[in-house]
Amino acid sequence: MNIENIPSSKAGLVAVAGRPNVGKSTLINALLGQKVAAVSPRPQTTRKLQQAILTLENAQVILVDTPGTHHPHHKLGELMNEEAKESLEDCDIILWLMDASQPPDADDHLLVNQVANIKLSLPIILALNKIDLISEEILQGRQETYLSLLSSRRIPLDNIRTIPISATRGDNLDDLLQEVIKHLPEGEPFYPESQVTDLYEREIAADLIREAALIHLRDEVPYSIFVRVDDYIERGEHGAYVTATLYVERESHKPIVIGQGGNMLKKIGSTARQEIEAMSGRKIFLELRVKLSKNWRNDPDVLRSFGFGR
Repeated sequence: MNIENIPSSKAGLVAVAGRPNVGKSTLINALLGQKVAAVSPRPQTTRKLQQAILTLENAQVILVDTPGTHHPHHKLGELMNEEAKESLEDCDIILWLMDASQPPDADDHLLVNQVANIKLSLPIILALNKIDLISEEILQGRQETYLSLLSSRRIPLDNIRTIPISATRGDNLDDLLQEVIKHLPEGEPFYPESQVTDLYEREIAADLIREAALIHLRDEVPYSIFVRVDDYIERGEHGAYVTATLYVERESHKPIVIGQGGNMLKKIGSTARQEIEAMSGRKIFLELRVKLSKNWRNDPDVLRSFGFGR
C-alpha cells in the first residue's frame, strides 16, 4: 500500500469492531497483506482477541480483531461480547466496520449502545464495507441510516470519519489506513518490526483448523466445535508435526465431524494443513481427532480450561 510519510513516530491500538460476519478478519488480512486471522463465510469465526501488527516507516498500527458483537445464546457468547467491549475501552481508535449491503440489525444496535456507554471522545472511523455489492445510491442511503443510528444514541458525529470500502476488492483501503494513522497517538513501536501478530503459531493453527471446519460443515455443528492444539513439534528440515483435538458438544455431532470412513475429518484436515503450511512456510503433518465435551459453551469450568474468561 502506498502510505504517505508520517512526520513523527506513532503507535497505538485500533479496535476493529462490528457485528458478526461483517468482514473484520478479512479487512485485517487485507491491510497486512497476508493472512493472520481466520476467515470463513459463517459468522462468529473470531472467538478471541487477536492483535495484527502493521509496522510502517513511521507508524505501528496494532489492529485488534474482536469477536462480533451479538445477542448471545450461551455463556461463550457472553464472554465473547465482554472481550469485544473491553477492547473498545482499551483502544486509541475505534475502527467500526458496518455492512453497507444491509440495513442495521439488532446486533448493530447492541454495538451502538456499547460504544455510547464508553469513551465518546475517542476517534471513530466508520468503514462501510462490501460496497462492491451495492450501487452508489444504496450506499448513500446506508450511510445516512448508520449515521442517524449513531446520532440517536448521542454519539458525536464530529468525531466520526466515514469511508466506504471493500475489504475483498481493496477499494479505499489506502485512504482508510491513512485516516487510522492520522489519529494514532505519538509513541514508539510496541513490537519488533518483523512481528505481525501477538499469537503463537500453535494458536493460529487452532484457528485455521476451526476455520476449515466452518467451511466444510453445515448448520449448527461447526459452532459447537472448539479446537485445541495438543502438539506442535518442530522437526527441523522435515517441518512440523501437529496434533489437534476437535471438541463437540453432543455425541450425535461426532459422526458428522468424522464423516463416513473418516471422509469429513480428512477434508477438514487437508484444508487446514494447506492453510497452516501457507502461514508457517514449511511442511506440516497434521493429525486430527474428535472428542465429546458436553455442553461446553455453557460450562464455566470448561470455558476457563479452553482459555475463555478468567
